[in-house]
Amino acid sequence: MDWIQILLICFILVLPLSGMARQASPLMLAQVYQGYENVSAYLVSEKLDGIRVYWNGEQLRTRSGYPIDAPDWFTKHLPDTPLDGELWAGRGQFSTVNSIVQSYQATDEQWRSLSLMLFDMPDETGTFEHRSEQLKKLVDGLDVSWIQALEQTFVDSELALQAMLSDVLAKGGEGLMLHRRTSHYQTGRSPHLLKVKQHQDAEATVVGFVPGKGKYQGMTGSLKVRMDDGREFRLGSGLSDALRVNPPPLGSRVTFLYNGLTTSGLPRFARFIRVRDAAL
Repeated sequence: MDWIQILLICFILVLPLSGMARQASPLMLAQVYQGYENVSAYLVSEKLDGIRVYWNGEQLRTRSGYPIDAPDWFTKHLPDTPLDGELWAGRGQFSTVNSIVQSYQATDEQWRSLSLMLFDMPDETGTFEHRSEQLKKLVDGLDVSWIQALEQTFVDSELALQAMLSDVLAKGGEGLMLHRRTSHYQTGRSPHLLKVKQHQDAEATVVGFVPGKGKYQGMTGSLKVRMDDGREFRLGSGLSDALRVNPPPLGSRVTFLYNGLTTSGLPRFARFIRVRDAAL
């Protein structure tokens, strides 16, 4: 067997492992609250502005399946059963969480600024209401300050839901999550998990750049982005001067806010929020 054959065999053996390392985490993803649902059928929690994570029983991984280099002390108390949650540093601190998760040299002091907020147990049978009770018992038994079960609240009316949303927004929060009390865990987009926000948000892929004019001469005026349904539009509002000088590369995923859709199906009043790293 010559060296070329040996290299080919090694490549074939390693390829599946590298693919497995990046396999998307089997998480339940939210749809958008439309306003006509019976809110009393749901439990409500705050929508956190952090990074969604999946504990597979051995390691923390991002929503996209990338491993997170968390310190041993941060995860050693977790059980060998899967958990669904979010790394969080407080309201409005997404960039803090992102920088720590993306760094392989983050210090223990930096990790101590994060909390692991847990909100579901994917492998636990039973309804969400039952899983929430089991999760709270599990977290109470761990008795460590940085691992918490996200509080779930019952609301009996749309009026009460909107009051709760207003309170969260006034405190700098992002919105609310509604989880159907009788639902079982299912991966992918689910009508049993809904997000409630003051504005809608979505993601798109950067496919081009539009040169700036006037005060933005010599910089990027707007990004040309493509939505998942193939429609394209220009996204300029919300871009910082730094991003206009060094815009996200082609193929980047960006998050934007918008207020409904135009008659042609494009986002109305779209505003750039952030670049979504491919690993998250």
